[in-house]
Amino acid sequence: MASIQKRTNTNGEITYRVQIRLKGHPPITATFVRLTDARRWEQQTEAAIKEGRYFKTTEARKRTMADAIDRYNSEVLAHRRNPVNQKIYLAYWKEAIGDYLMADISAALIAEHRNNLVGKKNRYGRVIGTATANRYTQALGHVLNVAIKEWEWINQNPVERIQKYKEPRGRVRFLSDEERERLLVSCRQSDNPYLYKIVVLAISTGARKMEIIDLKWPDVDLNRGQIILHETKNEDRRVVPLKGYALDIVRELAHHKIDGCPYLFPSSKITYDTQRKPIYKSIDIRTAWENALIKAQIEDFRFHDLRHSAASYLAMNQASLTEIADVLGHKTLQMVKRYAHLSEAHTGSIVEKMNKEIWK
Repeated sequence: MASIQKRTNTNGEITYRVQIRLKGHPPITATFVRLTDARRWEQQTEAAIKEGRYFKTTEARKRTMADAIDRYNSEVLAHRRNPVNQKIYLAYWKEAIGDYLMADISAALIAEHRNNLVGKKNRYGRVIGTATANRYTQALGHVLNVAIKEWEWINQNPVERIQKYKEPRGRVRFLSDEERERLLVSCRQSDNPYLYKIVVLAISTGARKMEIIDLKWPDVDLNRGQIILHETKNEDRRVVPLKGYALDIVRELAHHKIDGCPYLFPSSKITYDTQRKPIYKSIDIRTAWENALIKAQIEDFRFHDLRHSAASYLAMNQASLTEIADVLGHKTLQMVKRYAHLSEAHTGSIVEKMNKEIWK
């Protein structure tokens, strides 16, 4: 129940103190100059508490966006596997709106800084498009959702009121035969001893960059010619066939693996624990990869496009969309329909076979 008390201070000024007491909730009080404001607040607040919509506003007035991002980084991203992109996105928001109080974060403010992203170049010199700008906004939206549900700092998410940019169709950028040869030569000549092998595995298996880089020896079965990926983007365990030249490369790696090191592609930077035992990490190929692209004179190409290349080569070698989805680990065919035009010869042969049978 709620009560309103009329109070008069020593100067003769009148105020109205509202106190709401509901079972299962701590008492809430507020003071107003006008009785109508006090009654309105009492009615709205009591209804919000009963409906589960009420959150204390003191945190929103005390915490900044930078506070939220810092806490999110330590409590959420710290437990995620390879959250590199999310950290980049949130670093932008911290710089742009980090000084704002949580109570002052609005949809208009976020949309303004989201719009400013489009057309700018990122740290790697690539132009930020609308799809990437959506990813920036999505990352911030998740921080705000956690601030609502877990921390109770705010009671609404302004990102939900922002209309996303319409995104272009998924790109199908794959290496031509000539580009593939140039890239492989450039990777062979790299100072990074593993770059060439990693690129070969990416083209041969269609596995993602971090799926390959984080590979550990217990996940490799040389006898069966397969890799088991335990940590995938869709969180499903996936078996990847390891055949031909790719299998030969992994066998070669097995002959030179480091005792006590679980990774196929370990970093040369080794740290040690308190007992002087080595702590190994997987390798970072970002700089080596960018340099290889420049040397091979290949433009508008990302490491993830090696996955597109693998799918495209499968399509051009008459693999069905279902088979491509199985290899890449997609749960539905929607993601692999972008390769449909590359398998027209295969589709045409099926239709031709059907027509021959029914029109004999």
